[in-house]
Amino acid sequence: MKELWEKIREALISALPITLLVYLVALLPGFYLNRTELITFTVGAILLVLGIGFFNLGADIAMTPMGTQVGAGLSRQKSIGLLLAVSFVLGLLITVAEPDLQVLANQVSSVMNGKLLIYTVGFGVGAFLVIAILRIIFKRRLSKILMLFYMLLFALALILSINDNIDLLPMAFDSGGVTTGPITVPFIMALGVGISNVLGNRRSQENSFGLVALCSIGPILAVLVLGIFARNDLKYTVNYGATEQDILGAYLENAIHTAKEVGAALGLIVVFFLICQIFLLKLKARQLLRIGVGVVFTYIGLVIFLTGVNVGYMPIGYKMGMQLSSVHPALLVGIGLLIGIMVVMAEPAVHVLNAQVEDVTGGYISKKSMIFGLCTGVGVAIALSMIRIIFDFSLVYYIIPGYFISLALSLFVPPVYTAIAFDSGGVASGPMTSGFILPFTIGVCVSLQGENAVLRDGFGVVAMVAMAPLITIQLLGFKAIVTNNIKEKRAMKRILKADDEHIINFM
Repeated sequence: MKELWEKIREALISALPITLLVYLVALLPGFYLNRTELITFTVGAILLVLGIGFFNLGADIAMTPMGTQVGAGLSRQKSIGLLLAVSFVLGLLITVAEPDLQVLANQVSSVMNGKLLIYTVGFGVGAFLVIAILRIIFKRRLSKILMLFYMLLFALALILSINDNIDLLPMAFDSGGVTTGPITVPFIMALGVGISNVLGNRRSQENSFGLVALCSIGPILAVLVLGIFARNDLKYTVNYGATEQDILGAYLENAIHTAKEVGAALGLIVVFFLICQIFLLKLKARQLLRIGVGVVFTYIGLVIFLTGVNVGYMPIGYKMGMQLSSVHPALLVGIGLLIGIMVVMAEPAVHVLNAQVEDVTGGYISKKSMIFGLCTGVGVAIALSMIRIIFDFSLVYYIIPGYFISLALSLFVPPVYTAIAFDSGGVASGPMTSGFILPFTIGVCVSLQGENAVLRDGFGVVAMVAMAPLITIQLLGFKAIVTNNIKEKRAMKRILKADDEHIINFM
């Protein structure tokens, strides 16, 4: 119980800034939240804190150990074929059950078969999870693999634009961040750590990062390929309605729906883990009991968290975007920067990533430096998204230069920074991004450019959030290189000075 209260306290500190920001904005002239909306948002904020607390505890005692044990157990079999086959099935099953993917499929159902999209994306994630594990086994540099596949992405994006389906491009890149949600990220990251631990050396442990980065490419490729064959009459209907008067009823209805979706996703992971336990792992009963308790905490946390976001944050985010769009453009960009900085701290999977990074790198990359890089990157991403909506230009002008810079940086920084940076992109673009920032951005877009521009200008913000940390985290790598070089030069000067003094004294 002490651990749970500590997690809730940490969650309160993380979620408090964005919650206070909403209350402060509500006090601005011209912005109005009625009593029902304030109560609904307050309840959502409470659920958000409780949900993050339960989820983080569950991830610590269940999701991370499960992934680590499965990765280690499969690796000990010394059968690459078994490891890759099981990993592919795992990636497929988890992705198909990811709740956020269901939302994406419904949004594009007017031009493509939703079930086809879901299973195509699942196939893409499974295939790229196999590629990510092969990279760990054969110790290949992540940057070269990323360059190859991002060049392929840009080529498909060009074909999409030729087919007059360029409006689908932002949603395609958003899908990479949506698919790697709070259920898949902790398990996939821990799977990589487990495989790397069996391989032994510290270098291989650093190579354990990058799984989320590669798994994020599969969904983008899938949507781009399907978009090439899609009709060019895709329409998006804004469905962020006003807050309902029956607050309790709204929360209960959403909680039941969310409980089913999360149960399906976690259920697949649990069944998969139990099969591995029977045939491979043979863990002790005490370990299984602890993992079981952790799964319950994870389930409760996700249901509470997602319910709070869906009911308490989505409508408020959309309304904030609609009403704040009337302020001066420079102020709107500044608000976007501030919201981005605050929201990333409330993403549940961010804390899992930061803890694993600090643990695997032995504290060399601290939680403080990671959160600084993520907050800076996401804040700048939202600010740039506001500029894109205001001036109404294509996402391509951000995505292509941004990824070129990211890939260029990967050639010069330590490989561990590249892997962590690309993982951070998928982790930062979690449910708070899709549940608060995306509605906020769509609200701004509807007000400034109209509902018909939502696909072109409103979407793409998740892709921006996923891209910005790639640059900021790798810049931390540059800082580390410069700092180490300065320390080495100073140390060399002290050595030379000491030698000179020794020679003078000897003479």
